[in-house]
Amino acid sequence: MDGPSGSGKSSASRGVARALGLRYLDTGAMYRAVTWWMLQRGVNLEDAAEIAARAGEPTLVMSTDPDAPGVTVDGVDVNGPIRGPEVTGAVSAVSAVPEVRRRLVALQRQIIADSLPGGGIVVEGRDIGTVVAPDAPVKIYLTADPEARALRRTAELDGTTVEAQKAAMARRDALDSTRKADPLAKAADAVELDTTPLDLDEVIAEVLRLVKERV
Repeated sequence: MDGPSGSGKSSASRGVARALGLRYLDTGAMYRAVTWWMLQRGVNLEDAAEIAARAGEPTLVMSTDPDAPGVTVDGVDVNGPIRGPEVTGAVSAVSAVPEVRRRLVALQRQIIADSLPGGGIVVEGRDIGTVVAPDAPVKIYLTADPEARALRRTAELDGTTVEAQKAAMARRDALDSTRKADPLAKAADAVELDTTPLDLDEVIAEVLRLVKERV
């Protein structure tokens, strides 16, 4: 399941995974975790070469339980810190570096392969259908209008406004969709679902319907 931030990917993906008894992977948390690690170690995030040189150092372990998703970096639980404004403001720069993407895509593919004997996995991100799992049996691209996305994100965060989130999302969308390495894009065979008028239960129900049609 791909799409921009605020489109409802995380909540919908977890709900679908629970309903189908599958694992769940938030690939965005992986990029955030690497960004947190870089910030903690004073890496110059304006220097792509320095980011690339250190991309292989942090050890990530992902929980794929949809009821308790999460990530540790070098044994440290970072689920709180990676959602903070410092990481949010820096993650696009880190995730644009090809060496970071190659390492995390390889890890994501391994997690997907490991899940298959147990029935499968719901994976969310920005390049899942186009790069990470191009042969996935069901690909969905979630969208929503900017106002709806900003409202959702503002409800999740303290100390922010809808206008601030709208501006931040526009910047993130521009960076993610224009980066040279694995940009945010809708796969040619993905179903686009506009979540603007839908609540979470309706989004999950529609995704489940699409899964039933295709699997």
